[in-house]
Amino acid sequence: MGRAIMEQPNITLKQLRYLLALAETRHFRRAAELCGVSQPSLSAQIQNLEALLGVQLVERSRAGVCLSPIGREVTRRAQRINEESQGIIDLAAGAQNGLVGTIRLGTKVTLGPYLLPHVVAALHRQHKELNLYVRESAPLDLEPELAQGRHDVLLSELAATSPEHVTNLLFREPLYLALAVDHPLAREKTVSVNSLRGLDVLSLGPQYHLHNQINALCRDFGARLVRDYEGTSLDALRQMVGMGMGIAFLPALYTYSEIRARSEVVVKTLQGRSVNRPVGLIWRKSAGRAMAYEKMADIMREVARKKFKDLIFD
Repeated sequence: MGRAIMEQPNITLKQLRYLLALAETRHFRRAAELCGVSQPSLSAQIQNLEALLGVQLVERSRAGVCLSPIGREVTRRAQRINEESQGIIDLAAGAQNGLVGTIRLGTKVTLGPYLLPHVVAALHRQHKELNLYVRESAPLDLEPELAQGRHDVLLSELAATSPEHVTNLLFREPLYLALAVDHPLAREKTVSVNSLRGLDVLSLGPQYHLHNQINALCRDFGARLVRDYEGTSLDALRQMVGMGMGIAFLPALYTYSEIRARSEVVVKTLQGRSVNRPVGLIWRKSAGRAMAYEKMADIMREVARKKFKDLIFD
């Protein structure tokens, strides 16, 4: 006669998701808001989970909450369970219907607002049962949030990515040189890289992927990266360039949308060096909707090819 199977604690996915929200926010009220439940409900489920496991997962104090050592380990494993359970749901949805239901798309403020208005119209026209929930986030937070399950897929610059993620290149986006209209180089049709030696270059702060790329370009061209006046947005950069505080490299999609004739800023192509950034979709390897994301990538690529003449398609 075989040994009796030991009864296991009846842990639920809901309890694990509440624990993950608490680990992320370190605050019961904010965790409850993130989960869309009342604070007492979330607190009760955390206490039930602790009782089932027979350990203290959360340390409570006037200063807030933090995870106990065992709580950190349980949270790490709960993250994997949550990803796998979402993967099962995604697999079923993708296998049955493709681009239907809700897809949570994370993007950065330097990209999404200038491409997505064109893409959304095409997606809605071709896949009316798809709901696209778009959430902008800080560039360096996007991939960690993807790993945590806050996004299903990212529209982002393809910088260094996790080995747990899949990338799908959409296009390469040129970076144009932006100059004040009264800058001496503004009269040139194209600007040689040699002309940039010794010039002040403005950039976004280090929290943006674009910062590292511009910093490397400055080293290559002998230009000076201005650290005292780092921009907090592409609009802020454009305005500082218009004031004559320096030159800047601006992404093509932004210039198409925001820089018009008779603007305080002109943009030029750079002669002697191709300057661009790779843009694409990123999703988790564990996701079950890879075919749906690939279909979305095809639609985005088709729209971008028709709408923007200077993008580079490999």
